[in-house]
Amino acid sequence: MADNNNFALPKKNLIWMVLGFGVMVLGFVLLAGGGSSDPSSFSPQIFSARRLYVAPVVILLGCALVVFAIMHKGKNNKNS
Repeated sequence: MADNNNFALPKKNLIWMVLGFGVMVLGFVLLAGGGSSDPSSFSPQIFSARRLYVAPVVILLGCALVVFAIMHKGKNNKNS
């Protein structure tokens, strides 16, 4: 039988990557909403601090976690 553990990244890095994608999804959820049911009326909720500042920072943190997960090299890597 062949060894099925030939992934490009170790399990710990994959966990970090999934966590980063989860943080990005959370950022997009924070970014959503604030629309008006009537297209002819203006809703000032689209300019809330959550949508202008918090959500983009959360999305960027998620991207940074994914980059960290891809670039991080473990201490006990046998291929060094």
